[in-house]
Amino acid sequence: MKGLLFIIFLLLFNGFNLGYEKDKRTDPPEFSPYSQKIPGSDVSVELIPVPGGTFMMGSPEPEAGRSGDEGPQRKVKVDSFWMGKYEITWEQYDLFVNEEISNLKNIKSPLNAEVKIEVDAITSPTPPYIDMSFGMGRDGYPAINMTHYAALMFAKWLSAKTGHFYRLPTEAEWEYACRAGTNTAYYFGNNPNELNEYAWFRDNSEEGYHKIGTKTPNALGLYDMHGNVAEWTMDQYIEKYPEQLEGEAAHNPWFKPTKLYPGSVRGGSWMDVRDDLCSAKRKGSSKEWKKRDPQLPKSIWWLTDAPFVGFRLVRPKETPSKEEIENYYNQKSIADY
Repeated sequence: MKGLLFIIFLLLFNGFNLGYEKDKRTDPPEFSPYSQKIPGSDVSVELIPVPGGTFMMGSPEPEAGRSGDEGPQRKVKVDSFWMGKYEITWEQYDLFVNEEISNLKNIKSPLNAEVKIEVDAITSPTPPYIDMSFGMGRDGYPAINMTHYAALMFAKWLSAKTGHFYRLPTEAEWEYACRAGTNTAYYFGNNPNELNEYAWFRDNSEEGYHKIGTKTPNALGLYDMHGNVAEWTMDQYIEKYPEQLEGEAAHNPWFKPTKLYPGSVRGGSWMDVRDDLCSAKRKGSSKEWKKRDPQLPKSIWWLTDAPFVGFRLVRPKETPSKEEIENYYNQKSIADY
């Protein structure tokens, strides 16, 4: 009798979980690399663990090609996180662009969900005016020309789909991951003549971006941190960034955007010269990135003149509180006239 009751219990338990199959690849038992499958597709996002630590953010004054907004150097501490092994590709981004957000209502939240995102709080992107790859390639190539808001909403969408908390990296997290324990101009050293092995940039790109992962990665196994496409961060671009940091070692600094321009991008791109690819190099977005947008107000989703900008995601090892998550995601779009 007891055995029969146990069998009935198992059947009922499994019945309650119909429609959800736990994917071990998306739930790493330890702090290790894993593959996040995007539900409803055969597409995945590869993630690499980045152990937290303290580093000197910015560049020293003697560094060649140094800009004034890279210093003075400050000690910064970041907590552990996973980071996208590659920049987000068109295959991944198009799933977001082409899906009706209302479809998310039919997706059951995974049993191991860290976060639950309100479907109505996710805005659906408008169709682009033209092929935003500008004919440079889509299959295996990084997605480009999205606004900061669009990149943020992609992260929110992916979080809703998977139950894991994804977001853009902060400037501090991005530089820390790029350096991968180094204090040189580039993650491979100081010699810009070696860049050809590690990055796509003006000298070798032949006026276009390239497929992800075709150059040598850094010590953590992250590809294209130098060049290919520049990458959005979570931060407002602040020229005197180091002066705003607090504490002997600023802990997880983040400057939440309060205006549309400038937002901070990192890493340099296929259009940039060697000095613009350094680990500490910073750049702010500009209204010129929408110069040819014919709409009034201009699109909150697409950039007509930034074929050099993309992004990659991070997932904190320790899931933030609900309030912290809402602070990251609940950023209203700002009209651009």
